[in-house]
Amino acid sequence: MTIDLGTDRTDAALQAGPYRLRTLLPSDAGTMHRLVNDWSVIRMLSRVPFPYPRGLTDDWIASTQDLSRRGAAYHFAITHPESDDPDSLMGCIGVQVNAAARSATVGYWVGRPYWNRKVASTTVERIARWALATLPIERVAAAVAHDNPASIAVLRRIGFRETGSGRQAFVSRGTGDHPVLLFEATRADLAMDDPGVGSAPLPAGRTPEQKRVILVAAVALVDTDGRILLARRPEGKPMAGLWEFPGGKVETGETPEAALIRELDEELGLDVARSCLAPYTFVSHDYGHFHLLMPVYVCRRWKNVPHPREGQTLAWVRADDLSHYPMPEADLPLIPLLRDLL
Repeated sequence: MTIDLGTDRTDAALQAGPYRLRTLLPSDAGTMHRLVNDWSVIRMLSRVPFPYPRGLTDDWIASTQDLSRRGAAYHFAITHPESDDPDSLMGCIGVQVNAAARSATVGYWVGRPYWNRKVASTTVERIARWALATLPIERVAAAVAHDNPASIAVLRRIGFRETGSGRQAFVSRGTGDHPVLLFEATRADLAMDDPGVGSAPLPAGRTPEQKRVILVAAVALVDTDGRILLARRPEGKPMAGLWEFPGGKVETGETPEAALIRELDEELGLDVARSCLAPYTFVSHDYGHFHLLMPVYVCRRWKNVPHPREGQTLAWVRADDLSHYPMPEADLPLIPLLRDLL
């Protein structure tokens, strides 16, 4: 099962603190060759020979564009907009996608003149969050040479977990494999699965057993082909990268139906009548620091075509394929129910 995200990322540009991650350009080749052709940098890169021929730089930059178009890997130049030359390359970072394993491997390097500026920690965290929020993956992996304490510290600081060790060839170091430490991060490791609702301290006098109850309404929009609409939470929002049924929090004074009509208009540009929302079931889920109560409706009629107004990705999905889309824990019990319904 392939999840089509319907988004072209060949020209993606990301902001990472003061640093900008942009598409690599042929004009970057000279600066890249000067920075990477440094033994202190290149000895930590597994696939790069030393010395590094200038021609390979041009070939590699050209290859990144093809990899991006195919969705196999995404590479970025790290630049510093606040420098004298704001578009000048400082280093490179990228992720290689393993769709079958629903994972991506991050790799990066920073030119020696830019060490000790938190470039690596800032950009690695940014690229990991971006990958988990936008690519069809559930974890980001990394392999680091055992004698690279700086990168090991960077990954641990961000929230990557050490998962084991292995051996890997480093072209610049000659023949034979060298020991590496293996790391991994999921949305939970990077605090991306925290819905962020009700996470404030309990009010005075309230015990943990009296945790806040959050009322959220959701709807299964079913088209004439029997497909259900899912929305993928965009980067920057809690639980970014997970797929969910449209809906949202019920505000004070609102009914669940009124909340759904408002949310469907705000998020998708849909005009839905109250009479078209059929109550179906409800979910009661404990998230630890708050409790979620979610009435769920089914809707088969609406006006307008769903359009993502909040940067989310949309997908029409067969009921039998819902399990291929990673969802928040509270949504998972709905999958078998909707399969039986449709």
